[in-house]
Amino acid sequence: MRYPDRRNYVVARPLYSENSFNQEHEKVHRYHTTFIDHLVVFFSCTKDKAKRMLFTFLPILSWLPAYPFKEWLLSDVVSGLSTGLIAVLQGLAFALLVYIPPGYGLYAAFFPVLTYFVLGTSKHISVGPFPVLSLMVGTAALRLVPNDGSVGSLGNNTFPADLSEEEQRVLAAASITVLAGIFQLALGICRVGFLVIYLSDPLVSGYTTAAAVHVFVSQLKFVLGLNVPGIGGILSLFKTLEKIFTQITQTNIADLVASIIIMVCVFVFKEINDRYKSKLPVPIPIEVIMTIIACGLSYAFSFDTRFDMQIIGNITKGFQTPVTPSPDIFQEVVADAFSISIVAFAVAYSVAKVYSMKHDYVINGSQELIAFGISNIFSGCFRGFASSTALSRSAVQESTGGKTQIAGLISAMLVLIVIVAIGFLLEPLPKSVLGALVLVNLKGMLMQVTEIPRLYKKDRFDCMVWVMSFVVVIILGLDLGLAAAVGFELLTIVFRTQFPRCRVLGNIKGTDIYRDRKDYLDIYEPEGVKIFRCQAPIFFANIDFFREKLITAVGFNPIRILRKRNKALRKIKKLWKKGELEITQKGMISCTILNNIDTDDEIDNRNIEELDQPTDTTELPFQIDWNAELPANIRVPPVDFHSIILDFAAVSFLDYSAMKGIKSILKEFIRINVDMYIVDCDIELLEKLERCQFFDDEITNSIFFLTAHDAVLNILEKHDPTNHQCIHMADGMSIISAVDAPHELKERMREKWDNITKHHDNPLLVLAFEQHKNGKSLKRKR
Repeated sequence: MRYPDRRNYVVARPLYSENSFNQEHEKVHRYHTTFIDHLVVFFSCTKDKAKRMLFTFLPILSWLPAYPFKEWLLSDVVSGLSTGLIAVLQGLAFALLVYIPPGYGLYAAFFPVLTYFVLGTSKHISVGPFPVLSLMVGTAALRLVPNDGSVGSLGNNTFPADLSEEEQRVLAAASITVLAGIFQLALGICRVGFLVIYLSDPLVSGYTTAAAVHVFVSQLKFVLGLNVPGIGGILSLFKTLEKIFTQITQTNIADLVASIIIMVCVFVFKEINDRYKSKLPVPIPIEVIMTIIACGLSYAFSFDTRFDMQIIGNITKGFQTPVTPSPDIFQEVVADAFSISIVAFAVAYSVAKVYSMKHDYVINGSQELIAFGISNIFSGCFRGFASSTALSRSAVQESTGGKTQIAGLISAMLVLIVIVAIGFLLEPLPKSVLGALVLVNLKGMLMQVTEIPRLYKKDRFDCMVWVMSFVVVIILGLDLGLAAAVGFELLTIVFRTQFPRCRVLGNIKGTDIYRDRKDYLDIYEPEGVKIFRCQAPIFFANIDFFREKLITAVGFNPIRILRKRNKALRKIKKLWKKGELEITQKGMISCTILNNIDTDDEIDNRNIEELDQPTDTTELPFQIDWNAELPANIRVPPVDFHSIILDFAAVSFLDYSAMKGIKSILKEFIRINVDMYIVDCDIELLEKLERCQFFDDEITNSIFFLTAHDAVLNILEKHDPTNHQCIHMADGMSIISAVDAPHELKERMREKWDNITKHHDNPLLVLAFEQHKNGKSLKRKR
């Protein structure tokens, strides 16, 4: 089908192998920096480097002096006040997930913001408690200090004798937070913020959805007003549900009704905020409004005594003295703290990246690790627990006009006022109200389950990662589940590289383009040529798979063909020496019937290594055509092609095992007279092959060509001499396709094309532009 309005282009160049290309085009010598060079640069000290390091470690120095107070200050103040109100409530609510008094949640909402204001690189995230992290800390703390009166994993002698059970759990949560901060700080100093890339979006989505289910179940006891002890470990979710359902008849109706009212009201107004956010100057602070109403009603009608509802109770006014983290606790919670540090950073970094792209600024992953590490260490020492960023809180800070972390500082000041002055006003607040607020704020994470159908349509592997991450976290818990999810994700990567897609290519007629022969109708496979592409790096784990796929593509095992030829050659030599073989115009003819020639098994058992050597016909005065009929009923499977092209365009690296395997494969085919070519190979791979002494007498670097089309043209010229008149390169130049040519030139090209196609049925034709001193003429070349 012709497209007359389609623009074409003409490319005139020689047919290139890698050797001829390098001879014609001199390469620039580049110095590759070594590890020593990197060390020298790292430890060098200059004025500019010191300044750059200072601004990197203290990002506030780069943006605060240039802060436009007149334009941005009012927006940041409004945003900070809106965010601060939510931060107070979420701090109180998320402390319930840690199984400590709600007042300690205010510390977690205050201290991390101060350090992140100075050290953080994101302008829009709201730093503070996050429900998933709170539950992770609470699960670990609960294992150390159970709330059912049993002895924890540390025994009774770890904590001071004068500490109550709640105070012991506060110390445990603070120690876990400090250790998580130490991990984050160490990773940040080592500049390994890139490690978060191993937590893919489907993994994080599946993990946080499962964590939201854990949070949901943990808050049911507050919503229902039940006295259910916290449970951690494997299958903790199901054990908690079992405890809840066994006590379901003891549900406090007042707690349940209050929770339902709170959830319905908050849910409805949140939907209104989302739908009319472009018309509302600021979102309606429904959580604050409902909290004030609940506090007032609880205080006025004595909910705690009249309806037996659990309330927050005493909130310590002011700050408590800092605590020293316990080294004994560190030894017990290393795995938990590391999981917390990774999840905290992954969630915060993903949210920060969204806002940085939206508002066009850069965030530094390693500096974010340092900022959160120091924030968690600081918060843990003042009895806070692990912090990251809450999605809903960050959305409020950004949507209400927040421009910088000054909004975060304002929100921290509001939390400070609650801590030192008005915290007592929240003491009558029922815990069921806090539990209801937590459940409503889980909507965004729980709705991530709708990603499953989309992922299933787009990428089955990503869908499997999401589902498996969700399942293992539900079953194993937040800590072991994270490790299992990461392990499964890495397994899918290994699976995709260990079993890559391999294709046999053909030529799109009339072009230099090669595609999978199964995908197109107008595809042509050059006679006697196989073009094989592997779409993945080749290394120790998939070299055997690569070999199997190549053998499947060509239809035979070269080593078996080689052994059969060597066995047949031995028989032919014996016949020739005995004079029982005659050479005629029709080929070799045996004069007698073989009855004493060794069987295949006998030859195999004698010396199998000799059969793997190249066939040696130097002792015979003739050459053997292995595809012709052989004498004395000697049978060797024919090989119906003469060349194989390996397309390495998608091969990004080879390890030593892969190089050995490929070298063995190349030799096996070369020894049965099949020419091997490698095309589109990266220059660094070629250099690596030379360094590793890949080439020898059998395999030379002349088998490498720039493109598959270069290799095909070279093969056709070499193996199809009848087409020499059509294949020859005029002045070494060939035109690959035609191009914005003048009308007369196009007409001559079309005439030549018609003349050639009348006499040649091979569709692998390319245009050639033959330049002469006296003028120009066109020839169709094949």
